[in-house]
Amino acid sequence: MRMLLGVNIDHVATLRQARYALSPDSPNAEPSPLQAALDAQDGGADSITIHVRADRRHMQDRDAFEIRKHCPLPVNLEMGVTAEMTKLALELKPEFACLVPETREEVTTEGGLDVAGRLVEVKACVTTLQEHGIRVSLFIDPDLHQIEAASQCGAEMIELHTGCFANAVDGELEREINRLIEGSKAGHAAGIQVNAGHGINYSNIFRLFTVPYLAELNIGHTIVSRAMRVGFTEAVREMKELMAAYPEA
Repeated sequence: MRMLLGVNIDHVATLRQARYALSPDSPNAEPSPLQAALDAQDGGADSITIHVRADRRHMQDRDAFEIRKHCPLPVNLEMGVTAEMTKLALELKPEFACLVPETREEVTTEGGLDVAGRLVEVKACVTTLQEHGIRVSLFIDPDLHQIEAASQCGAEMIELHTGCFANAVDGELEREINRLIEGSKAGHAAGIQVNAGHGINYSNIFRLFTVPYLAELNIGHTIVSRAMRVGFTEAVREMKELMAAYPEA
């Protein structure tokens, strides 16, 4: 099974907002998230991930609808479990929605969604999205309790949070890899597609290749950073080349 790449372009919008936060719709506003999505497609991306946060700190609603309309790739909408974001998802109609935790204080998503602690709420959101033809993923820590809860919610996919793996040093690294291995095995055994994301870069991606059953990686910041040197299309192409070394199941 070929591992897929979902390119997260949130930080293209972050750069634009640094200068045009008060006028993101200005004809002078740049860079363009839509153009980044099209460039990612040229580089071999399999899908585009965008996170429209409640505070609209980077991606704006208009960005989401432009990308959905003009980029042929499947769109994966990261979203909080709220009525506002559910309404947006039903209007946008992305191919995929990934439910994530969200707090205003965080710089980026800092941990997995507590599905077990919010089971009724999360399950209701999953059901609503699925009834409208949207495939749902849950962004969770590689915790067996959370994976079981994800299965109870009827989610078709989970995205294992790799942030702890990415930040681990020395002995912590092997422990985090083992957590991901066990989490991926548990998800696969439950009949759930297993994806992964957060903090993955060009240097540490190889360490994930011991984790079985990974169908897709969602990667953003490192690609945007690399693009400043080699261009967006080439940055995506380079990541795809690295991912080709993942052993097929």
